Amino acid sequence: QVQLVESGGGSVQAGGSLRLSCVASGRTFNTYMGWFRQAPGKEREFVGRISWSGGSRYYADSVKGRFTISRDNAKNTVYLQMNSLKPEDTGVYYCATKYDTGSYRSSEYNYWGQGTQVTVSS
Repeated sequence: QVQLVESGGGSVQAGGSLRLSCVASGRTFNTYMGWFRQAPGKEREFVGRISWSGGSRYYADSVKGRFTISRDNAKNTVYLQMNSLKPEDTGVYYCATKYDTGSYRSSEYNYWGQGTQVTVSS
């Protein structure tokens, strides 16, 4: 099993930046790590994911070119660097993990963090 803890959320003006962190513990070898977000009254949506080696990264069209996922396995940490933030990026951001293969479907991820709030004002 894997335990995940997100941090780094906060409030920022449009055009600003935030970096989210997700620290993992447990059996993390060969995991894909995903980032998802959920705005009030909306369904959870895929943001991006990264492979164990970091060699494969994939992003939703809505964040492509603005967000970057990275990981440091020595620290058991995954990062989401968010630049050029827009009000529509507002929501609770979750990290999640699954083994062996990548996915953009939230239902295929096995473990989830508690979430961290990101608020972007105009």
